[in-house]
Amino acid sequence: MDVTTLEWTITFAVTIGVLLFDVVVIARDPREPSLKECALALSVYVGGAVAFGLWTLAKHGHDYGVQFFAGWLTEYSLSIDNLFVFLILMAALKVPRKYQQEALLIGIILALVFRGVFIALGYTLIENFSWVFYLFGAFLVYTAAKLVGSYTDDEEEHPEDNAVVKFAQRHMNVGTEYHGLRLWYVENGVRFVSPILIVILALGVTDILFALDSIPAIFGITQEPYLVFTANVFALMGLRQLYFLLGGLLQRLVYLSLGLAFVLAFIGVKLVLHALHENELPFINGGNHVTGAPEISSLVSLGVILTTLVVTAVASLLKAPAGTDEAVAPADLDETPGSDWRE
Repeated sequence: MDVTTLEWTITFAVTIGVLLFDVVVIARDPREPSLKECALALSVYVGGAVAFGLWTLAKHGHDYGVQFFAGWLTEYSLSIDNLFVFLILMAALKVPRKYQQEALLIGIILALVFRGVFIALGYTLIENFSWVFYLFGAFLVYTAAKLVGSYTDDEEEHPEDNAVVKFAQRHMNVGTEYHGLRLWYVENGVRFVSPILIVILALGVTDILFALDSIPAIFGITQEPYLVFTANVFALMGLRQLYFLLGGLLQRLVYLSLGLAFVLAFIGVKLVLHALHENELPFINGGNHVTGAPEISSLVSLGVILTTLVVTAVASLLKAPAGTDEAVAPADLDETPGSDWRE
């Protein structure tokens, strides 16, 4: 894929511009956005992704356009799962509604940074070591098995209990009051660390963990760094609005983890098959390429991913009880932060 310097420059400029716009707007008026605002912004981001995919198809060819759409849908579904964990974090750490936008924006920016780092690292690895596709494929199949296991065991997620957050809580004088994005404040002559720092740490650790899944998954669909980057950018843009638009509806996506498990396992198998074609390991086929291994086309991948996501969403909404969406909806979080989460 021949991507010009101008295309890269425009892509980076637009991405940074959108993030800066969000930062300025939210900093001026920290509040919970209306459903109309969320729906409008989300339609713009999704419409932008579709338009970019069509432009890629027209500019760079059919196969690259299909790869973008398949990668975007995969990353978007993984980001929604990430969003569900963000929702649990907001409830567990009792982030006031008017500051949730700021916290979510930080989480999205961190996700972009970490995924950028992992994209660069992943691309370097696959360019120099073809056998890394075996590792990526095995890791995705392992991740899929873990998702199925956590679903069948009905495990509850507690992302706020990770070691980094617990260490910060034990060794810092964390206060109980939120002051926007201020990381510390003084009260009665005593300096306190704002609880928003704990939220940022929890979001950062969560983003790193999700990047470990998302980057091997996208490289299983396309090895073009430009498509990998743009698919991730469009998948993360609009997540803040989606959080408030769907609210507790995320709780009703009861089969999301199973759908993601199937998608990740499918991409993992595709990566292993691709690795066989590129094989250079001496203990597999004498170090020669396994030309007989089937190749899964980009169009087939897009069809499998799209069908899985649709079936997952429909089955989840039919299965979930009507009251599920009230469990931890953003609008139900208490405005007044408590101190019990610091214990």
